[in-house]
Amino acid sequence: MLPVFSFMTATEICFGRGTASVAVGRIAAFGSRVLLVHGANAARSDWLAEALVQNGCDVARFAVAGEPDMDMVQAGIDAARRHGADVVTALGGGAAIDAGKAIAALASGTRPMLDHLEVVGAGLPLETAPLPFVALPTTAGTGAEVTRNAVIAVPEHQRKVSLRDPRMLPRLALVDPALTDNCPRSVTLASGLDAVTQVIEPYLCTRANPMTDALCRDAIPRGLVALCRLMKGEDTAAREEIAWVSLCGGLALANAGLGVVHGLAGPLGGLSSAPHGAICGALLPHALEVNARHATDPRTQARIAEIRHWIAEALGGAKDEAFSRLAAWSRENGLSGLDALGISPEQRSTAAEAAAASSSMKANPVPLGPDTLSKLMDNAT
Repeated sequence: MLPVFSFMTATEICFGRGTASVAVGRIAAFGSRVLLVHGANAARSDWLAEALVQNGCDVARFAVAGEPDMDMVQAGIDAARRHGADVVTALGGGAAIDAGKAIAALASGTRPMLDHLEVVGAGLPLETAPLPFVALPTTAGTGAEVTRNAVIAVPEHQRKVSLRDPRMLPRLALVDPALTDNCPRSVTLASGLDAVTQVIEPYLCTRANPMTDALCRDAIPRGLVALCRLMKGEDTAAREEIAWVSLCGGLALANAGLGVVHGLAGPLGGLSSAPHGAICGALLPHALEVNARHATDPRTQARIAEIRHWIAEALGGAKDEAFSRLAAWSRENGLSGLDALGISPEQRSTAAEAAAASSSMKANPVPLGPDTLSKLMDNAT
């Protein structure tokens, strides 16, 4: 018997090379006063800002120099209110998209941000509907363009937590792989491993459903192959593949869940300045090994066997050595371990305790205690 499930995503997704060409008209249809959220290098968003102005829009710009924290998001909310923005657009990686999503969600409300944050706040639903939000990802990794949450660092608590509400799903996600062309190799590797993680974890998690299974089963092997090709050189077709995999990951995690990698990545990211994708990439092979060792139900065992097969096909080597091969391949291509990312043993110990409260850990296919989580992280150093 098929399970009962729901599936939510952005109101509209436009995918494919060249789809960014429709951005100006589509954004302007939501309103003429635009807050454009972009990464640290504003010049990379000049083409969109200038085109919007030529189309009659009044554009204010907001830079996101790193992964969003409460102060940054509040500054963006203030900028949106000063501008009288009636639409928010984010052009950039997962940090810019999460920041833009949070700004759009909170700009029209009156409650303090902390009232709406999970774990460290009250976790209240939004009191008013978000401003229309349009996402244009320039990296292939987080899938944030189709998720209903934004991850925000809370330095006071040394945590990264979610602002979450179904109404935060973007009104339009424009996924144009051309925007990811010539992305730096290190960013491609870290974000690509995050994308692969985000189709593996929903496939293994306890809340998987037939829709997310269909997405993940197709995307896992495609993502591994595309990432291997991109480590050998710039490859237009592989860029398109990994952009698709990233989109599938966002769709899957928003409608099923994640697991131990993201359960640990949240606390580790809050405790350190290490980038999210690099943390996920470092943890992934060791998390798979731990889940394989502890899994007892036939469903999880069968799915882990599939993942071993797909990794071995993409990277070479024996299936029973697939996870260690993935760890070695990642290091060979420049991925740092947790030590090199600046994550100390004390931070790992704190993360092992904090991970138990994360929503991602609750969906992991097997329960894992702090001692097991600590050993997993030690192996990822």
